[in-house]
Amino acid sequence: MQDDEELEMIRRRRMAEMQGAQQQQLQQQAMMQEQAARREAEIQSVMRQILTPEARDRLATVRLAYPDMASAVEEQLIRLLQMGRIRGQIDDHTIKTILQKMTPQQRDIKIERV
Repeated sequence: MQDDEELEMIRRRRMAEMQGAQQQQLQQQAMMQEQAARREAEIQSVMRQILTPEARDRLATVRLAYPDMASAVEEQLIRLLQMGRIRGQIDDHTIKTILQKMTPQQRDIKIERV
């Protein structure tokens, strides 16, 4: 009988430890999501300041098809802003140029029969 009580006590203790660990993990995830949301809001605020509405629309369209490329462009623009290399707002033509430079050039491969 005492063995059963000890086993039950061990089970309860282990269950409490597992619940505590799970709760801590959920708190960490919530904190990370909050930080990511804060960073995204910060990036969007900077983009509103340095991009014209047309350029923002183009970047939003690119984000739908190529989210990684849009993020890379935003990071590059923020770096340029921090270095003081951006003066005024960036227009749609400039965003097109940046996107073209970031897009890898595709080669046409032709196979000819001999």
